[in-house]
Amino acid sequence: MSSMSRARVARRIAAGAAYGGGGIGLVGAAAMGVLLAEVRMAKRVVGNGHSPHPPSAEGLYGRAYGSRYGRPYSSYGNAYDAPDDPPLRLVMLGDSTAAGQGVTRSRQTPGALIAAGLAAVAERPVRLRNVALPGAQSDDLDRQVALVLEDPAQVPDVCVIMIGANDVTHRMPPTRSVRHLSAAVRRLRTAGTEVVVGTCPDLGTIEPVQQPLRWLARRASRQLAAAQTIGTVEQGGRTVSLGDLLGPEFEQNPRELFGPDNYHPSAEGYATAAMAVLPTVCAALGLWPAEEERPDVSRREGFLPVARAAAEAASEAGTEVTAAMPTGPRGPWALLKRRRRRRVPVPDPAPSAAAEAQPGA
Repeated sequence: MSSMSRARVARRIAAGAAYGGGGIGLVGAAAMGVLLAEVRMAKRVVGNGHSPHPPSAEGLYGRAYGSRYGRPYSSYGNAYDAPDDPPLRLVMLGDSTAAGQGVTRSRQTPGALIAAGLAAVAERPVRLRNVALPGAQSDDLDRQVALVLEDPAQVPDVCVIMIGANDVTHRMPPTRSVRHLSAAVRRLRTAGTEVVVGTCPDLGTIEPVQQPLRWLARRASRQLAAAQTIGTVEQGGRTVSLGDLLGPEFEQNPRELFGPDNYHPSAEGYATAAMAVLPTVCAALGLWPAEEERPDVSRREGFLPVARAAAEAASEAGTEVTAAMPTGPRGPWALLKRRRRRRVPVPDPAPSAAAEAQPGA
């Protein structure tokens, strides 16, 4: 499917979500019987995508950046001698990918990797919270956002949302999926939180999945990712495409980038995703180098109608889309950027409720 065709489909889905439309399907009804049969077979092979509960990575990262005159931050994240410079607050929302399911160490989860990287770039401690739920679909975001915003004194500086895969596998209408995501982004942005959404990954890369499901899953994933981009950007958030990132790289290195269940990413896979998301998280907080904020024509960056930018982002690894001009001759416009990835610092073992270490320090 061409980028223009994907843009039209994504715009229809996003419009349906905004105006209460019901069921714009991602695949034709004739293919649904084959699709469901292939889904059941793939689930038996990968064990329904289940693995042990993801390790908790919540806590304070980069504590050394909060030390002044040799006096570190307390275990509650408040500096004894720097009360006006508290840790940045980062919250992960979404499904098993945001939670880090598939790895055994907290330091390997995307939340820990992003928190450590953000602390290194900001040279400031970062407090990580994770409310993501393995198996969650987009309709769980309402509950997750309520948890995030329950204490007005603890509103996050930035939230990272990774969701969409379960919407595709459970056949949630894409308009409904995007409606829930858009509402979540709107509530967070209204509360003053920056929002970065890692859009739906490419389900066509799951190794046990065979044709024709592989093609259908890839098509559905990319269509949903593009529609998620439109919905997010129109509510003031930013998106990073995980679909194509977790496509060719995962296809070429399935043993390295998929975990033991052949469904969730491995530690290397999560590191790849974190490297793609981190620059956008930093840019949202005004921490990225100013010279890299200008569009680079040589890298095919620039201003595009939001639907076209969304379609292009759904097909290329790590592409960021953020709101630009409020409107134009073809509707809202967006800035498309292909940011250079930077190495994500590997944190020390993550802090726990019992004892906090010093990740990212």
